[in-house]
Amino acid sequence: MSHALTTSERINLILRPIPKWLVYLLGAAPGIYIIVGVALALSGTYDLFGSSLGIDPAKTIEHWLGELALQFFIATMSIRVLRDFFKLKLIKFRRALGHLTFFYVTLHLGVWLWLDLQWNWALMWSDIVKRPYITIGMAAFIILIPVMATSNNAAIKKYGPRIWQNIHKLAYPAILLGAVHYVMVQRVWELEPLIYLGVIVGLLAARGRVLLPQKARS
Repeated sequence: MSHALTTSERINLILRPIPKWLVYLLGAAPGIYIIVGVALALSGTYDLFGSSLGIDPAKTIEHWLGELALQFFIATMSIRVLRDFFKLKLIKFRRALGHLTFFYVTLHLGVWLWLDLQWNWALMWSDIVKRPYITIGMAAFIILIPVMATSNNAAIKKYGPRIWQNIHKLAYPAILLGAVHYVMVQRVWELEPLIYLGVIVGLLAARGRVLLPQKARS
């Protein structure tokens, strides 16, 4: 006797045929649009953004890209929580979302180096040392590098599942540092960055049994 499908089962059926390449394509589209818009504006060809960039266009673009990075990071970290609490099977999209997270983090960093610092490496180092929010943001980026470098099947075979999983747990401090960076970069306390921080802390708490030692969880 067949049973009525639950909401999560219906959602899983809808999501099952969606190819991973579509996630990459749709996910990368906003970043490509932003970078193309910047290139066109700098060349004097066309202004895609108009007055939406405000008085400090570089900061606005950095903000857009940084926020997209956090959004994709949250989506990546939510997949296991959605599976455990709501039985949603999104695991096949996790790697794509993780790659898109790093894509936007790299764009965020690149725009800072390009538009803000004009590729002045000495000034970059000075900012990293002197500005705590940049120190924290750079630390998050560096922590993410081994996660991204091993985000493939070859790395799982090379290191084995246990070591690979330990490497990917670096995503936990990275996302927390990213949220703190977002809060600190504001010159005044704003609600939106605090909401992101709260959501991320909640996600990490929900995944607590992954973070805690086995004895502590029993």
